[in-house]
Order: sequence, then structure tokens, then C-alpha cells
Amino acid sequence: MRKTFIDTLTQLARQDKDIMLLTGDLGFSVFEDFAKEFPNRFINCGVMEQSMISIAAGLALDGKKPYVYSIIPFATMRPFEQIRNDVCYQNLNVKIIGIGAGFLYGAFGSTHHAIEDIAILRPLPNLTILSPADANETKALVLQSYQKSGPTYIRMVKAEKNLAPTHIKTIISKPSIIQTGKDGVLIATGTCVEMGLDIVATLKENGIHLTLISLHTLKPVDEKSLTHTLKKHNRVFTLEEHRMAGGLGSLVAEIMMRHNLGKITLENFGINDNYHVLTGHQEHLAAFYSIDMKSIFKKIIKHYKYGK
Repeated sequence: MRKTFIDTLTQLARQDKDIMLLTGDLGFSVFEDFAKEFPNRFINCGVMEQSMISIAAGLALDGKKPYVYSIIPFATMRPFEQIRNDVCYQNLNVKIIGIGAGFLYGAFGSTHHAIEDIAILRPLPNLTILSPADANETKALVLQSYQKSGPTYIRMVKAEKNLAPTHIKTIISKPSIIQTGKDGVLIATGTCVEMGLDIVATLKENGIHLTLISLHTLKPVDEKSLTHTLKKHNRVFTLEEHRMAGGLGSLVAEIMMRHNLGKITLENFGINDNYHVLTGHQEHLAAFYSIDMKSIFKKIIKHYKYGK
């Protein structure tokens, strides 16, 4: 998604002289062409993420349109106070791009795991939170968020893939229905949408047909559209490479509660409330936390085979 992001931003920058790109000493092999084409609009702020967000806020106050790029823990957690006070409180037009959703940087240890960012940022007023699943969603969300003034956070992975059928339109706030099924709903976001496709396909081989939703917008959510789909089913599952507390599962539970959907069974799949001294590749960590494809398939099929 990094290439899709920078290609899209470069196209926008050619049309809009106010676009600027700031990075915290990252983006090597990604931003060189942008920096060469727009040398006065690219700033490597170094390893000073708090100041980088404040610099972006200052640029926004001067009418510029800054995009800030870093690994998710350093784009969201280290400068949280600056995001809260400098950007969101003043409702400034700053776009924060976080790379490495979930366990993408798993081999670097817990400091680099991006599994709390949604929960941390979701309470902030004025902030739009986007979590694209593939290159098509990334391009659409970058273009649409450019048209929308205000704070925006886009959490991305590195992979350049297209998962959803091309006829499905990605629209900020509206859930994207990737596949339809009569037996329940699986809601996934970001990197988990690809796994969701595998789970839905395997369940279909076992006679269970689930609707798969990519919830690429985690704030604001078009609750009317989402609940319209949920009301057609009696089972809903959520899947995220994020802690269950405050993440996608919490978000869906809140929406179901607000719309009195308590009769629908909801089960959330995500990361438990523990720290583990463990490093490894994304797939290894997902299996350890039982949010890999095989584990989720077994958990879901139990509901249909054994009623639990």
C-alpha cells in the first residue's frame, strides 16, 4: 500500500502546491522520487515524532496540507498529546499515515506492534480513522480524504494487493460488502480482510455462507448502512489484528447496542489482554494469538455445527 499511497499523493501534489510530506526518518526507497520532484515540500523531521506533528499543525494553520508518515507506534502513540491538542482540538487539516498495521513489524518486538492504535485514537473528536484492506481501497480513501478537510489517520500495511471485486466502490464511512451470504456476517478491517476471504471461502465449502464486510472506515461509520446488513442475520463475527478492547469488536458492539440489536449473537476475534515476550513474523504471531485463518475457521464453524 505504500507505493499506492505515494503514487496517489504525488499525483495530488502535482495539482496542489500546498501538499507537503513529512517523515520521521523513514520512507527510504519510497519517497525519493517525491523528494526529488518537490524538494521544498518534503521534510525529513528525523526521530522527533512529537515535534513532527506540531510542525504539521503549524503548516496546516498556514494553509498547507501536510501528510505525516511513520511506523504506527511512532505516528500515533509517541505523539498522542500533539495529535490530541495540536491537531484534533483545533480541527486542523493534517493527514497522519501509519505504516505497519497489526503485527507487520512483528520481528521488532512489542514496541513496534500496532495493536492499540484504533483504541487510542477513536475517542478523539474530529478525527477520521481509515483502515484500507488493499491497494484499491487505499487509493480511494487517500483521494476522498484529500477532499475532506480535517484530521485523518490512515493505517496501512506494506502489501500491494487488490482483494475486492473492482465493481465495489469504496466510500468513506460506508461499509464495503465484499461477498454476500445468508448464514451470518463476518466484519474485518485492514489486513484481516484477506484472511476473511479465505475463511469465508472455506466455510462455503462446508455449506456455511457468510457475508464479508470490509469496515475500512472506523470513524465515522455509516451506522444506518451497517445495521441494515446486520439486521438480516442472527450471527455476527468481527476479526481484527488489534486488541479487542477498544478496537473493531468494541466499535461494532457499541453500534449494535445503540440500535437495539441485542438479539443478534456477536463474537469478537482479536488479541487478548496480555503482554507476551514474543517476536516473529506476522503469521507466527497471528497463530500464537489464535487469530490465524485455521483458528478462526474452527471457532466460527462450531457455532453452526454444535450451536456454540
